[in-house]
Amino acid sequence: MRFIFVPFSIAGSLVAGLIGTKIFTYLWGRIANEEAPDSGHRDVSWSKVLIASALQGAIFRLTRTAFDRGQRTAFYRLLGSWPGEKKPDAK
Repeated sequence: MRFIFVPFSIAGSLVAGLIGTKIFTYLWGRIANEEAPDSGHRDVSWSKVLIASALQGAIFRLTRTAFDRGQRTAFYRLLGSWPGEKKPDAK
């Protein structure tokens, strides 16, 4: 059943990335009233670039995890099979 889930997972990741980008752009605009800095921008401080990068990474990870979990739950409810492991492996 996992092979059925893969295309949905890929599409969900793309959608989550787009939504994450929109959320980050909105939040950064509210915080700094300017475009988010990039590592390629010369006249931006290290701290501003690193803070923007950390915020962007956290938003992307949160958005992707929420989409992935939602897709897996929907897949399980529709087909009765969880596309992944039931629990993490014990160490």
